[in-house]
Amino acid sequence: MENIIEVSDLTIGYSAAAPLMENLNFSVHKGEIFCILGGSGCGKSTLLKHLIGLYKPLHGDIKIQGKSIVNATDTERRLMMEKFGVTYQGGALFGSMTVGENVALPLEEHTDYPPEKIRQTVMEKLALVGMEKFYDYYPAELSGGMCKRAGLARALALDPELLFFDEPSAGLDPITSAELDRLILDMRDRLGTTVVVVSHELDSIFAISDRVMMLDKSIRSIAAIGDVEELRRNSENEWVKTFLSRSGLKRK
Repeated sequence: MENIIEVSDLTIGYSAAAPLMENLNFSVHKGEIFCILGGSGCGKSTLLKHLIGLYKPLHGDIKIQGKSIVNATDTERRLMMEKFGVTYQGGALFGSMTVGENVALPLEEHTDYPPEKIRQTVMEKLALVGMEKFYDYYPAELSGGMCKRAGLARALALDPELLFFDEPSAGLDPITSAELDRLILDMRDRLGTTVVVVSHELDSIFAISDRVMMLDKSIRSIAAIGDVEELRRNSENEWVKTFLSRSGLKRK
């Protein structure tokens, strides 16, 4: 399968003397939903920040569509980052801006669209996530799930080939979380977008993932990569089986 992300010999952290993760080697296939999971403090979100070019690794390389985001110039990195969308915990919307203004922001910064084209595009993205009626609402007027939907609409503004989610289900009730899972699957199926999800919510991981990568802070490396149900049943690593068996869900 075609790889859209290739990570080689990656070491991450804030100090070479005490790295969070070492010698990470993995790839993400085009069009798949790839979930990164592990215990608290293992470095999941830190790894995500490396993948999107916000942090520079202690060692190793990350290639996006064959180009190194680690060794890229500032201009090259900025152009690469325009090709993917990112959603953060809580939606990370600007509270002083309406939903429509939040979604319009990437378009205003990275395109030369006239105002009417920007508004049209914003409405299209909001319609994708079922939020078109909330264009003029402020984040404080929305529920947590609605804020996450609006954040997803903003991440989709530039038609990215890659979507990164940081704990998309955190803080949501089970029904809203399941709705967001269905939305993520729908985005992948309709748009062909590659999705990378950082999460510790096993219910969501069993529902949406094509493959998972498990990080183990005790060994500061990858404990397992593969189909989550296969790993739960047949992994030779007892920690992996125990971790995944805390969810009784099975993929349908």
